[in-house]
Amino acid sequence: MAIALELFEQVVRRTPAPEIADEVIGGGASAHPFELRNVHSGFPPKVRKLFDNGHGAEATFLAFKYVEKVVQKHANVAEIGEKLMMTVFNPDGPVLKLNGLASLSEKDEQRGYRFVFAGAVVAIRNPGGHEVELSDDPDVCLDHLTFASLLLRRLERSGYK
Repeated sequence: MAIALELFEQVVRRTPAPEIADEVIGGGASAHPFELRNVHSGFPPKVRKLFDNGHGAEATFLAFKYVEKVVQKHANVAEIGEKLMMTVFNPDGPVLKLNGLASLSEKDEQRGYRFVFAGAVVAIRNPGGHEVELSDDPDVCLDHLTFASLLLRRLERSGYK
């Protein structure tokens, strides 16, 4: 019980993540936050380097540029940004199908991911491309990278690898 209370106190006092990871994982081996958050391994290595060097906003921007490039590649479409996502995931004749579109539920999923991909570009990627003084703290950056990972994995589940 005392060990659990000590760990709780460390968390409450915002002990840096690697120290908490040592306690949780055991054996003193520190896990990188990317492994703890299951960040997609396919991102360019520069994403991790930027994160490790404290450049969260730049890591986020690069990761979402990568997601956009993956979508462009599989769709073979030159569009970019919101227009790209709204075009390729359009449930009424999609270029990239996330499922068989055989039921209302599948059509809703396609339509929903259309907006999720487009929203990610507009709300997360675009500010990094247009603003100069952005900074993401490590937790926000990890949230963004986890979200980008979800998008990549959804494409992969649909056969786009």
